[in-house]
Amino acid sequence: MLIGDVQEWVDNFVSFDDRFLERIAAVWSACMAVLPEQPGEDDITINLVDRLAKDVVVRRLCHWVEYQFEPFGLAADGSKYSKGIIDIAVLFDWERDRYLAYECKRLNVTNGGNRSSLATVYVTQGMMRFLTEQYAEQLPVGCMLGYVLDGDVPFARSRIADAINSHIPLALVEGPVPLAAIDKIERFRTRHTRPTGSLIELRHALLSKQSRPLRG
Repeated sequence: MLIGDVQEWVDNFVSFDDRFLERIAAVWSACMAVLPEQPGEDDITINLVDRLAKDVVVRRLCHWVEYQFEPFGLAADGSKYSKGIIDIAVLFDWERDRYLAYECKRLNVTNGGNRSSLATVYVTQGMMRFLTEQYAEQLPVGCMLGYVLDGDVPFARSRIADAINSHIPLALVEGPVPLAAIDKIERFRTRHTRPTGSLIELRHALLSKQSRPLRG
């Protein structure tokens, strides 16, 4: 639950996302170096979160980085229940309802010489969870991380854009709008209207398996 000016929270989330992605870029190569050529989504995310949780800069930026965070829903009888599992959630304090969610999806997966973009899965099993408020309930910002396994980010970005524009339930208001890259991480944002009428901004980051860490 957010208290105060919603736009101020949007600005805070956006600012944090920029800094958090800088740290992801810093640990990305080391994370991927210990994984096989076609790693699973969970394997990538586990190793990424492990490194981020140990990063001295990240520790100054937030309270905790959680792998497979379970947000709680409120039932009619007043009891709480699990709404699902978010791949990565950043907590800023002890308030469980106030977090920045990162849903992670593999892209451009190759199998037997064939490539699958998995852009449709990115939309229907990733972005849509923010629209239905399964994730980030009553929160104005959510984030997507795309693990581009073959390094072909332009192909992944093009297929995602096609999938976004063709999926009417996304209720697209704006985008995809390009954002400035952070190191080798290409980014864009989209804005959507939820069924409840509230707006949510989704921030997208595409990480190539070939990315190199920041210098300095």
